Amino acid sequence: MQLNDGETTMSDINAYLRAAGLALASLDSAVIERASDVCIECIRNGGTIFFCGNGGSAVDSQHLAGELVGRFRIERRPIRAVAITSNSAVITAIANDYDFSEIFSRQIEALGNSGDVLIAISTSGNSVNVLKAVETAKSISMRTIGFTGSAVCALSDMTDICLKASSGETSHIQEALLVAGHAICDAVEKAAALSESS
Repeated sequence: MQLNDGETTMSDINAYLRAAGLALASLDSAVIERASDVCIECIRNGGTIFFCGNGGSAVDSQHLAGELVGRFRIERRPIRAVAITSNSAVITAIANDYDFSEIFSRQIEALGNSGDVLIAISTSGNSVNVLKAVETAKSISMRTIGFTGSAVCALSDMTDICLKASSGETSHIQEALLVAGHAICDAVEKAAALSESS
């Protein structure tokens, strides 16, 4: 494909795909397996998997919760999953009456229970409202899983398990973490279907 100067060229596209592939290759499958096991244990015990994040990570939270409540690849009963990023009335009420930093933590305080799981997504690993949600989740004995792109960050220090996608570009971190999220959905869904058939 030949494009004019200043437009995206084939070399730009190939460079983008290579960088995305490197971010994906940086994921640790053993960490994904550990995160999957925690989520499987949660749903087998009747718990709920919560998701939170800002911006694109908020959308990824809703996407992954939707895969579990709906269907990812196989038919099975719905899995208890909630994205606490989607209720605009709740979020704006908390932001207005308290502080934006509490938009997720207050929902976890209201809805979370011991044994539930919070998957906290922050490409920087330092989003204050996400960190507060993790802090609240831990205070009520929820398990916490971080999704980030930063090798050294507060999210990594605070969560029980932290999955990291190595890249200097936010877009590639988001792409890799979505694939990791899909891998977790796949494992959780298969475990749920197996439990139904036994």
